[in-house]
Amino acid sequence: MGAISVHEFMSLDGVIDTPTWTAEFGFDPEMGERIGAVTARSHGILLGRTTYEMFEPGWSNRTADDDPGAPFFNDTTKYVVSGTLTNPTWRNSTVVGPYDASVIRRLKDDVDGNLYTSGSATLVQAMLADGLVDELHLFVYPVTRGSGPRLFASNAAPGTLSLAACESYDNGVVYLEYRPQS
Repeated sequence: MGAISVHEFMSLDGVIDTPTWTAEFGFDPEMGERIGAVTARSHGILLGRTTYEMFEPGWSNRTADDDPGAPFFNDTTKYVVSGTLTNPTWRNSTVVGPYDASVIRRLKDDVDGNLYTSGSATLVQAMLADGLVDELHLFVYPVTRGSGPRLFASNAAPGTLSLAACESYDNGVVYLEYRPQS
């Protein structure tokens, strides 16, 4: 059985919306190494429809020369959780239907390796609520956003996580890896 590894760019106040606001901080190469380590263990990408539709134009035409992450995003099977998307156009994409925890559990069992999720706030919140997330890989930026979608829904049940890794970068970003406590 694989794990679900969630990667998010997040503000100090927990907002995980479209991370255009991260540009002013730059991208430390060590951050790329961390993301690369997560994607290297992943043999599937699990996305919500909105993130899928944002990622497709940004990644589908990139090559390894443009970005070392391009082969992963383009060649790996993408599983899209959506009740409205019917004909995905990005290669290696399949729609699994609207959110259903049992479908996600089956994917965890069927995919040979981990499933990587990024963005997809609604999907991530649902998977967190259903206990399906095995790893949180958070890049926390030294900025507050005030409003926007948050990692944990306002009505999320209380819980405790275990810190698995922590790093800080010269651009002020902190990387935190958490896992559910068993």
